[in-house]
Amino acid sequence: MTDINSMSGRFSKGNAEILSDFNSSIRIDSRMYAEDIEGSLAHAKMLAKCGIISENDCEEITKGLVSIKEDIETGALEIDMSAEDIHMFIEAELTKRIGEPGKRLHTARSRNDQVATDIRLYLKKRAAGIIEGLFSFGNTLQNIFQQHTETVMPGYTHLQRAQPITFARHLQAYYHMFQRDIKRLENAVEIMDECPLGSGALAGTTYPIDREYTAELLGFSAPTQNTLDGVSDRDFCVEFACALSIIMTHLSRLSEEIILWSSWEFKFIDLDDAYSTGSSIMPQKKNPDVPELVRGKTGRVNGNLIALLTMLKGLPLAYNKDMQEDKEAIFDSFDTVEECINIFVPMLETMTVNKENMRNAAARGFINATDCADYLTKKGMPFRDAYKITGAIVAYCIENNCILEKLSIEKYKEFSEIFEEDVFKAIDLDECVKRRN
Repeated sequence: MTDINSMSGRFSKGNAEILSDFNSSIRIDSRMYAEDIEGSLAHAKMLAKCGIISENDCEEITKGLVSIKEDIETGALEIDMSAEDIHMFIEAELTKRIGEPGKRLHTARSRNDQVATDIRLYLKKRAAGIIEGLFSFGNTLQNIFQQHTETVMPGYTHLQRAQPITFARHLQAYYHMFQRDIKRLENAVEIMDECPLGSGALAGTTYPIDREYTAELLGFSAPTQNTLDGVSDRDFCVEFACALSIIMTHLSRLSEEIILWSSWEFKFIDLDDAYSTGSSIMPQKKNPDVPELVRGKTGRVNGNLIALLTMLKGLPLAYNKDMQEDKEAIFDSFDTVEECINIFVPMLETMTVNKENMRNAAARGFINATDCADYLTKKGMPFRDAYKITGAIVAYCIENNCILEKLSIEKYKEFSEIFEEDVFKAIDLDECVKRRN
């Protein structure tokens, strides 16, 4: 393992092996190798522009870093998991390949601002991937609800049948949730779009660097304004974790409905066999494992958010080693959300919607009772009186095992003489839905 003590000159002995293992983060941060190299390429170019290193050194560093990236991606170079972190591994490999110029790369920077820059670069890319996935999710929902603009189903409150809606309208609610999720991620990217490189360990540097140039090379809108904040800010991790938790909450709510809808008690939908599982002893079972796992993984993503908030809550400025814990939590959240979206989309695309079962449930739930009360109100009766009379009609129907549409006009008139034949149009499920636009 690369021992930072042995490179320092400050220490008379190296790290204890147990400390080296405990201190190492490479198993987590090795996935940022491309961002670390990207940041180092920009840093070297800026150092040369400012005359801090020679153009020849910059050229050697650039060639070395590019070759390291290529070798990692082709498998010719295996990342050494005994190294302390990806930053030290790449620097050590660069020096091994090009010699003295490699030792000059770390001029005017610290691992503190290097790490802060790498993770921003990495999370910007991951956020773009999640946003793309949510757009795909939205397109899938649109394709489904465009086919079901006339598929009547019960709308629920308190998980009790409430009013008639279409399946399209129900899915549109989730569509709008995920559109807001996209905006949240875009806003998080915009807020964190500042480059910490040049902040040094905490107090900047005595070298005449050009931070604006570095930020421009790396695609940031500007450098961070305060050096202490530049190395110790992890607000963006928390904000991403929060946005990802909300996404998972929305996925979990939809998962819960899919689980209910696919049960024999509802049977509103059937999941494709390719996205269902069986039982080890019950041959009749068809289990909705995908939405159940998504529902379960929501707790994991929410836990990562709490872990980040708790890790940060007591830290003094500036950098503290506690911050090494940021990456495992936020990386896991991104990985989990991406995995859930990727499997949810094809599951939705292949499910079967049982229109008749939805309509039958709507017909048996007295969900046109409000329309019956509205009918009386529009004829001049005070709403509270209409509400009470309609409640009495519903009670009669329940007692006599019938529905509003099947009552005779004579029976309606027993409750109120205001009722006429046009009441049947007023309580027709299709008409109830159409009038609510």
